[in-house]
Amino acid sequence: MNKLDHLLKILKNLQSAVIAFSGGCDSTFLLKAVKLSGIKALAVTAKSEIVPASEIIFAKKIAREIGIKHKIIETNELQKNDFAKNSFNRCYICKDIRFKVISKIAKENDFCHVIEGSNKNDLKDYRPGFKAVKKYGVISPLIDAGFSKKEIRNYSKRLGLISWNKPSSSCLATRIPYGHKITNKILNRIEKSEKFLYSLGFNNIRVRDHDILARIELPANEFKMLCSSRKRKLIERKLRLYGYFFVSVDLSDFKTGSMNQIIKL
Repeated sequence: MNKLDHLLKILKNLQSAVIAFSGGCDSTFLLKAVKLSGIKALAVTAKSEIVPASEIIFAKKIAREIGIKHKIIETNELQKNDFAKNSFNRCYICKDIRFKVISKIAKENDFCHVIEGSNKNDLKDYRPGFKAVKKYGVISPLIDAGFSKKEIRNYSKRLGLISWNKPSSSCLATRIPYGHKITNKILNRIEKSEKFLYSLGFNNIRVRDHDILARIELPANEFKMLCSSRKRKLIERKLRLYGYFFVSVDLSDFKTGSMNQIIKL
């Protein structure tokens, strides 16, 4: 039995499920698998200040194309002071808020389970959100079926999903160093800055917010795009307009979760 068959068997045994659906590569693959399994399903996407507007638009498009009923909820994490102060357990607080709402939706609509799209590679990083997964009894079928990120992309391509090569995405709060308060103003300038950089042709970037300094992270193979003096000046001028005084580029190769390195110090 290949891994997709194994995943479909796991899903069929669930009978019905609400999917915590972000619209990313992993959750889109899970959503497609749920559709193939034929079980009763509902996709739920959280909308808030920490989620780029483009991700909500993409999630709506994918759910419609796959043919799964889709619900948007507003979670307003910034209204919770424990989240806004940006401690090391920020991710847990966020997931706790979201899974509490999603679990309630599942119960009120007679769904047997809540599922989410983490893969086995996620187990290697600092993921306090897994505490919330366990707290609410949320199931992670891709981990149970042994899927790695690479395998998810390969299967997604075979299934014709446009998300197969979609860059990894995370909430905007991950761009802010732990201990620095999260505000709408900061989230807004991060989102605008990244949207502008993507418009220039960059494929996988992060703008890390260090108060008056914007630190741009990008893959090594995209460094050559900064060789143009004109483009560098354009980026600096635009990000200054968004509220940064200094604009820098990190010389390290881009890596998701880079802000978590400080936890290991």
